[in-house]
Amino acid sequence: MDIINEISKSIISASTAVSDDKLKALENSIDSEVNENAKWALSQMLENYHVAGKTKFPLCDDTGIPHVIVEIGSKREITGELLNQIHEGIALGLNNLPARPMAVKGNEIERIEQSKGLYEKPGMLKPASILIDSVNDESTYKRDTEPDVLNLHFILEGGGPEIRAKTYRVYHKRSFFNVIDTAVDWLKESLNLLGCTPSIPSIGIGRTHYEANALLLKSIVYGNLNSQSEVENYVTGELNKTGIGPMGFGGKTTVLGSFVNIGNQRASGVRIVAIRPSCFVEPRVATLKL
Repeated sequence: MDIINEISKSIISASTAVSDDKLKALENSIDSEVNENAKWALSQMLENYHVAGKTKFPLCDDTGIPHVIVEIGSKREITGELLNQIHEGIALGLNNLPARPMAVKGNEIERIEQSKGLYEKPGMLKPASILIDSVNDESTYKRDTEPDVLNLHFILEGGGPEIRAKTYRVYHKRSFFNVIDTAVDWLKESLNLLGCTPSIPSIGIGRTHYEANALLLKSIVYGNLNSQSEVENYVTGELNKTGIGPMGFGGKTTVLGSFVNIGNQRASGVRIVAIRPSCFVEPRVATLKL
């Protein structure tokens, strides 16, 4: 197997293809939506998905920042060579897509200020730090990972949802609903400002800011709209009551579903909660099995 080339294909697939569960959810929402403006917007989105998949054009001009989760069984190993191949494959995929140039030039201060401009090649955009997911993971989305599994999950994260995302502490007061309703309230505010609903928002609840966001990322990879938990259905129902609707046009389809991933907790009055209100082209995910 040419791993670098296969990773390149995965990046292109993540940017241009939509998962079956999301397609089904969108089609169902078009059938059930009673607001004509909302129904029209949803139909345009569905057409966009089909065109992107057929032509291999990106689902959105904001082609996203690559994030990688390596899912590994107990009998597999990760080498430095594989990590280098991941970086090379991502660069190749972004160039072949082609993605939008987004990598900022310069030293640490110049990169903050964006004073030196951008690199022309999309592949200069480096992925975020790679996350390792092993069989010891404890969370809502815990899986029975077989010993010989080695999966590379690629996520493309757009800037709009990141602007509206939030990670903060919540005092639980010995009430689960105090925590989850706080997350829902954050999402209500974020989705109202997002501008590109319907969303599939993600929530991660952990012990630290890093852990909460890691749980959130895992929910994006492992979550499925065809199999929603009681908590996820609750979050979806509360958010759809807002009436924001597709692109803010109103109606009952503000979100297509939700992903909620709850990990280990510590003896404390505080829970760390991360939310991400994805835009209508997300989640953009592809998996390569090695």
